[in-house]
Amino acid sequence: MENPQIEMGAFKANGPQLQNGGLRSSMVQSWNLQRFVERALRSIRIVIFTSKLNLLLPFGPASIMLHYTTSRHGLVFLFSMLGITPLAERLGYATEQLAIYTGPTVGGLLNATFGNATEMIIAIYALKNGMIRVVQQSLLGSILSNMLLVMGCAFFAGGIVHRNKDQVFSKATAVVNSGLLLMAVMGLMFPAVLHFTHSEVRQGASEVSLSRFSSCIMLVAYASYLYFQLSGRNNAYSPIGSEEMPNEDAAEEDEEAEIGMWESIAWLAMLTLWVSILSEYLVNAIEGASDSLNLPVAFISVILLPIVGNAAEHASAIMFAMKDKLDITLGVAIGSSTQISMFVIPFCVVIGWMMGQKMDLNFQLFETATLFITVLVVAFMLQDGVANYLKGLMLILCYLIVAASFFVHVDPQSSDD
Repeated sequence: MENPQIEMGAFKANGPQLQNGGLRSSMVQSWNLQRFVERALRSIRIVIFTSKLNLLLPFGPASIMLHYTTSRHGLVFLFSMLGITPLAERLGYATEQLAIYTGPTVGGLLNATFGNATEMIIAIYALKNGMIRVVQQSLLGSILSNMLLVMGCAFFAGGIVHRNKDQVFSKATAVVNSGLLLMAVMGLMFPAVLHFTHSEVRQGASEVSLSRFSSCIMLVAYASYLYFQLSGRNNAYSPIGSEEMPNEDAAEEDEEAEIGMWESIAWLAMLTLWVSILSEYLVNAIEGASDSLNLPVAFISVILLPIVGNAAEHASAIMFAMKDKLDITLGVAIGSSTQISMFVIPFCVVIGWMMGQKMDLNFQLFETATLFITVLVVAFMLQDGVANYLKGLMLILCYLIVAASFFVHVDPQSSDD
């Protein structure tokens, strides 16, 4: 028989250990919970309260309320557009923070995916509703806005700040991006030419088949371009914005992440979800807004919608130009146009193919001619590798001509959609 005193001694010896162990465990859990809450509050403060553009966030919920309480589609469209604008900017910020952890290769892919996430989400919702012309025109408008308005304002602001000298940038990288844009124009031009010359083998079907084939080719070309950029080539064709900076700027360029990796992923998920919700209300209000505001759908799609997705790019491009970092400015403006023309548009054609929608690359004669002339103008502006305020002013004035053209343009396909 075991000695009761020994059992009692063992209990006395183990009891306090168990008690202290449980206390220690609860303290650790409490400390972890407190640390998690502190990090969450810090992350919310950084992401939500450090950007003045976030003052527009309440317009998002207000647009949803207006959708269900009134029939004023013009206000719903305007409030949705204002509500999405800060979300697009924060989406770019979260992508940049995540890219710090993933490195340049994965970071480049993330920027390719999320850099134009707003345009892609709006396009997919419009495709779902069968609004193919809205998809085509909004993506075309994003290209025009980036190449003319964003880059023009950046050149103009940078030229005013550095008026005593010409700002320079890498000609080789600008030529590569101009070549890709011209390839995109070729992909868009042949279906339109096929349609308007009535030389199709099968009426209405040949241009769709050609568009799907060309889209797959353009996606392969864009993937090759990404690999070419991110393969670590240390030459004149290194990615725009990744060039070696002068020594005095090295400390400024080595930025530290402000939020954690998993925090960045969580914010990307939440912001993408909220953009998706507001995009549905935005797309549903376009036709009603056209009637109530007495504006052509083409003008809304080409001029107004791109403002939503390009707000963040506009601000950052101007900021980098004023700091005399034009390679990064071109990476923002021309790089985004290249992404949309070589990735987002073909991707939407493939998605429409999967949805059973006849999304094609026939952007109609007016839009295709506008894009072709714009790419030529920008290519000539970039060929010498020099920027100044006069070039910026010329690009802005070209955009005003484009905007006025779409204001008086009646879409011949609007009745069919």
